[in-house]
Amino acid sequence: MSADVAARALPQPAGRPTPARAPERTLRPVTATGARRKPKLAYALIALAGAMAIGAAQIALSLAITQDSFTIAQLSTQQRELNLQSHALQEELTGLSSPQLLAANAADLGMVVAGSASYLRLSDGAVFGAGTGAGWQSTVDPKGAGAISNALLPSAPVETPPPDAGTGSQTPASELPPSITDGLPSPTTR
Repeated sequence: MSADVAARALPQPAGRPTPARAPERTLRPVTATGARRKPKLAYALIALAGAMAIGAAQIALSLAITQDSFTIAQLSTQQRELNLQSHALQEELTGLSSPQLLAANAADLGMVVAGSASYLRLSDGAVFGAGTGAGWQSTVDPKGAGAISNALLPSAPVETPPPDAGTGSQTPASELPPSITDGLPSPTTR
C-alpha cells in the first residue's frame, strides 16, 4: 500500500499530448438560390405611415414654435409701450404733485401766503402766534417774473370749479388783490 501511494505521489512522465479534434465545418457552398419571399405590403404601409406621421409632427411643432415666437414678440412690444405710458404717467404725476403747481393753483384760487403761523390749543382754546388772518397781498407770487419754469407742469392752468351762485361762498375775482408780476418783492436800497 505504501508503494501504491508513493507511485501516485511521483509525477507521471510526460506523455504525448492527445491531438484535439478539429470541429467539423458546417458551411457548405450554395448550389441553388432559395425561393424568394414576397414582401408583405402591410409592413411597407406601416413604415410609410410612421414616416409621414413623424414629418407631420415636426411640421406641427415648427408651426407652434413659430406662432409662439410671434406672440412673444407682440407681447414684448405691448410691454414696451405700457412701460413708456407708465413712465409718462409717472412724470405727469410728479409734475401734478409738485409744490410749485400747488402754489400756482392756490394763487389762481386767490389764496395768499400768510406771514406767520398761528396755533390753537384745543384744551382751553388759546391762540398762539399772530392770531390774525392773512392780508390781501401775498409775499410770494409763484407765477411772477422771478418764477422758475418747471417742464413737468402742464402748460394750461388747472380748471377751477365754477363759483356756487346760491351760497356766495366764493370771493368774486374783482375783489382779489392784484398779483405781483415783477417777481418777489424786495426792499429798495440805495
